[in-house]
Amino acid sequence: MKTGGQLIVDALEANGVETVFCVPGESYLAVLDALHDSAIRTIVCRQEGGAAMMADCAGRLTGRPGVCFVTRGPGATNASAGIHIAAQDSIPMILFIGQVARGNLEREAFQEVDYKAFYGSIAKWVVEIDDPARVPEFVTRAFSVATSGRPGPVVISLPEDMLTAECETVAPLAWTPVETAPDPHLVQQAVDLLAAAVRPIAILGGTRWSERAVADFQRSAESWSLPVGCSFRRQMLFDHLHPCYAGDVGIGPNPKLAAAVRQADVVLMIGGRFGEMPSSDYTLLKSPYPDQTLIHVHPDSGELGRVYRPTLAINASPEAFTAAFAGRGPKALPAWADRTEDLHRAYLDWSTPPASGPGDVHMGPIMAHIESVLPDDAILTNGAGNYATWIHRFHRFRRFATQGAPTSGSMGYGTPAAVAAKALFPEREVIAFAGDGCFLMNGQEFATAVQYGLPIVVIVVNNGIYGTIRMHQEREYPGRSVATDLVNPDFAALARAYGGHGETVEKTEDFAAAFARARAAGRPAIVEIRLDPEAITPTRTLTDIRERR
Repeated sequence: MKTGGQLIVDALEANGVETVFCVPGESYLAVLDALHDSAIRTIVCRQEGGAAMMADCAGRLTGRPGVCFVTRGPGATNASAGIHIAAQDSIPMILFIGQVARGNLEREAFQEVDYKAFYGSIAKWVVEIDDPARVPEFVTRAFSVATSGRPGPVVISLPEDMLTAECETVAPLAWTPVETAPDPHLVQQAVDLLAAAVRPIAILGGTRWSERAVADFQRSAESWSLPVGCSFRRQMLFDHLHPCYAGDVGIGPNPKLAAAVRQADVVLMIGGRFGEMPSSDYTLLKSPYPDQTLIHVHPDSGELGRVYRPTLAINASPEAFTAAFAGRGPKALPAWADRTEDLHRAYLDWSTPPASGPGDVHMGPIMAHIESVLPDDAILTNGAGNYATWIHRFHRFRRFATQGAPTSGSMGYGTPAAVAAKALFPEREVIAFAGDGCFLMNGQEFATAVQYGLPIVVIVVNNGIYGTIRMHQEREYPGRSVATDLVNPDFAALARAYGGHGETVEKTEDFAAAFARARAAGRPAIVEIRLDPEAITPTRTLTDIRERR
């Protein structure tokens, strides 16, 4: 005889879960009690949104569902930000929510929420377990749903009295991963289309990649001398210094790369959906009918033809397709090899940071220094804001599982993601980037890093404004800014108040020493960069934007 709470933990252990993120609540005390006796590490967080983002980052970096527990009502609604990220980013994660007792449902009992209604449009599957005997079935099914096809978040509601009820049940079994292999004839058709191309390009995106899949496709790109771009915030899928790399097909891409995508006669798109942001509002590839011959490879058949009508649709995961595609290179060097070299040179020029800018702190030299000292396996995380341009454009990702950033454009992601990344990969450096507005949305999770001795470094780019919104305001309504000015704390002092290490950078030349001290501190650190708000983009100031309307 076991309680529902014990069965939840048994099922997690059977499915290989080693770490869960949570904010505790009385609605799932029976699960917390069962975790006490388990080998699963429980990381308690400071806000449910941060906990859910940690679970998302765990799924993002490992391909296995990140797991999060929150309480009912306010806890569940706070966690919705992380569920939205996981849904839009195709990340496997499972959110467990405490629920009111079964006998009190439909009475609007204390903190009661209908989770199927609340999460139904953004989660991949929402279920309420009303019988403890079905816990093993539903939890294992959740792992299968979260990882199969297009991955995504699963939400499981746990009535409080179900968790304390006892029952006899069978031992839980782990989920069976579902691989979607490509038809060999379709792979050959892709080879034939590429062989007949004049200006092809590959765009990598989505999830369900692995280190092996990345290596397999890199070898294929070499054999085809194929220019390769990575979709928005999927830059860890190809080595940026590889001669085939053409750049980041993201927000404000290199104009030469954007032109290459528009002018391509064949586009090989693997794993991604190529949504509004990477497609530049569906102009690089027109929706629903692209001008280019589109070979679309995706693990979920429901995504093939949903936004773009492909010439050739291949229902396969990146893992399976890259394995099948490997070794099928052309017999002779393709005619477009020089074009690939030109695109890589254009990328190197585009990703070389500027030497100066307005104010006393210049982000260009700072990024150049970071590039010179960080190891290739360092993990970089960030949320959203204009500050993120400095990472996406000027950091050269070299290895798989080194990027944690939301394609959904959610603010507040970088700090909790860094906590999760360091917990999962303690041997690797983890650097979080955040704007001042972005950091203060989930910056309290810095306390979680202190509590668990996770020495992350958070670089807070403080310009005293919600920069992206101010930029848009100055472009659309010049001189009429409102609701974008911020008054901030002393972030270095805040780090010290939490028990971490704090540094303040007010001149470019001070950054290198401050960053070195932060990395060597042996505890969580914040490096605050006080940036002139005029330095809103690498190439244009706020004044430029205001006056050029």
